[in-house]
Amino acid sequence: MYIWHILISDAFGDYCRHHKLNYQTTPGDEVEDMFVLLKEVKKHIPSVTAVSSGAIASDYQRLRVESVCSRLGLVSLAYLWKQDQSLLLQEMITNSILAITVKVAAMGLDPAKHLGKEIAFLKPYLHKLKDLYGINVCGEGGEYETLTLDCPLFHNGRIMLDEFQVVLHSSDSIAPVGVLHPLQFHLEKKASSSLSDKDKANDLFGENMSSVFEVQGENLQECKASCKSVPEVSDLVEVSRKRLHLSKTEKDNTFSICCWLQDSSEPSAGLQEDLKLILRQIELQLQGCGFGWEHVLYIHLYMSDMNQFTLANETYVRFITQDKCPFGVPSRSTIELPLIQAGLGNAYIEVLVANDQSKRVLHVQSISCWAPSCIGPYSQATLHKEILHMAGQLGLDPPTMTLSGGGSTAELEQALQNSEAIAECFNCSISTSAILFVVYCSTNIPSDERPQIHDKLDTFIKQDKPSHLDKGSKSEVLDPIFLYVLVPDLPKRALVEVKPVLYVPETAETTEETSHDLSGVMPPSYYDFQRADWHDSCIQKCVIHGKICAVVLSITSAVALKVCSDSMNADWSNGNLQNYPTEGQMRRISRFCIYLLDKIVIENDFSWRDIMSLRIYVPPNPHVPLETLLSLFTDACKELDQMCGSAKVGGKPIFNLVPVLGSGRSAACTEDIITCELFARKS
Repeated sequence: MYIWHILISDAFGDYCRHHKLNYQTTPGDEVEDMFVLLKEVKKHIPSVTAVSSGAIASDYQRLRVESVCSRLGLVSLAYLWKQDQSLLLQEMITNSILAITVKVAAMGLDPAKHLGKEIAFLKPYLHKLKDLYGINVCGEGGEYETLTLDCPLFHNGRIMLDEFQVVLHSSDSIAPVGVLHPLQFHLEKKASSSLSDKDKANDLFGENMSSVFEVQGENLQECKASCKSVPEVSDLVEVSRKRLHLSKTEKDNTFSICCWLQDSSEPSAGLQEDLKLILRQIELQLQGCGFGWEHVLYIHLYMSDMNQFTLANETYVRFITQDKCPFGVPSRSTIELPLIQAGLGNAYIEVLVANDQSKRVLHVQSISCWAPSCIGPYSQATLHKEILHMAGQLGLDPPTMTLSGGGSTAELEQALQNSEAIAECFNCSISTSAILFVVYCSTNIPSDERPQIHDKLDTFIKQDKPSHLDKGSKSEVLDPIFLYVLVPDLPKRALVEVKPVLYVPETAETTEETSHDLSGVMPPSYYDFQRADWHDSCIQKCVIHGKICAVVLSITSAVALKVCSDSMNADWSNGNLQNYPTEGQMRRISRFCIYLLDKIVIENDFSWRDIMSLRIYVPPNPHVPLETLLSLFTDACKELDQMCGSAKVGGKPIFNLVPVLGSGRSAACTEDIITCELFARKS
């Protein structure tokens, strides 16, 4: 990829017609001028592939640059994003950037005293104002604007300001606003300097800017046409409803919808067609609830072959677009699963839906040193009702977007650093606020590395926790739970992908206890199961009283032996796992899972109607197909509902079965027969 440093000169008018944070194409807005100019740059210099901006902390500025880049197929580079402003200011001065203030608009900045001053001269005073009033020393809050007169990019000359005029826009006694208007200037030639061969090759001025191109106004209809999103898919392939399977949790304000294809005798049309059918079906389900894609918080995209990731994305972006999600696109995790081996189609989707628009989305498409960019309609994280749903994080080095070398533990550490950078944007930390970590592990991880993965995660959290406690965080420090899932492959051939879920309490605690009718609480014994101390060994849970209940239930072979002690054969009892549980044994195990989940939910004063999601991870079992297992768990839920009315079951299952290669409490032991992941939140 060739990246040129482009200097664009144009008199942008001070006319902003779209004032909302998330920009949408608005004729007449100054952003459209930037679109026209960059389109002209691409026309005359086709090798240009990226745009670099100086955004440091301004989402308003960054989102507008990203919008234009997205429409023109350019990459947005923002290497200053989220960097320490004090260090950046000093770095600019150290690197001979001569910039003067041409606008001041902040408490403590006086147009008569501070306009036309170099940033090097103002640096001590800016830090004083930061300590007094909390200003941004780099002016990211609009405290001041600058004009660069000289910098290392100016090879041939520097700008000399001969005459200027100071215009007072506001004489406010607290924060007056003044602007310096240059009236006359000239270029002073620099002493000739020899450029290296590399510099000469990249010297845009010497080769590509021999002409100055005048940009004329663009036809408005042409501009509008170029900004349209990809049209919705209408050419859907008809499919028998017997192939489509749906599940939906019963929570009224935040719920999950899952859709997958059951393999049939008919050959599959391929991943793109399968994904198209599933996305369309989910779209119809959303519309049936009176919702759209803008109500979706999170998407789990499961696919049969990661080699087709690009094709899957092409289909995905035809349904989920920025225009359809004005409040922010959903966060996403993309995983390869053994779908075909489990008798399913090529694609499987789970969406988490909210019935309001109170979500707060972090979507940074620019490449920076902060955290990996999300170039496309999926975001880094979504905060809704005090729960931060973070996109699956790979061990990508943010500025290069390449995987960290050094194996699975190096990738994990980088993924955790990326997660921490995202968490900090929401004033929290993965070391103190995490409820749950789901770690997807590729089968490409050497077996001798797997025991080190949980140790690395545990060490990272423990080492990072004291620094956040020292900051005086008033939030409760949580003890997170862990789930490791073994999968065939991950995006970019990564070895690990981390998906944290965090609790971010509102500043003002306004928790209201929600009372539930607990008259249907079960007696100690049902399904012929008796309470036993060993039950606790199956369970990991993180409960925030009156708010959240997260549970990971692991059914290992040892647990299964206790549950099915009367029906296990000798080989199984002796630890010979070559023989898989039979359908009868899985029926009892499924009932035990529902029994134990119900017990945890009720004991912590939650109900089944509080459940947002319930995933049941299932490894291959030749004796019990996935479709049979679906029936077993559905029957178990219905039986529980008939006995006590707890597990309210509608017309669809309230859980989704996820076929995996393995799952468990650590990367070294992913041999659970069944693993259940439940997440509930009080309304």
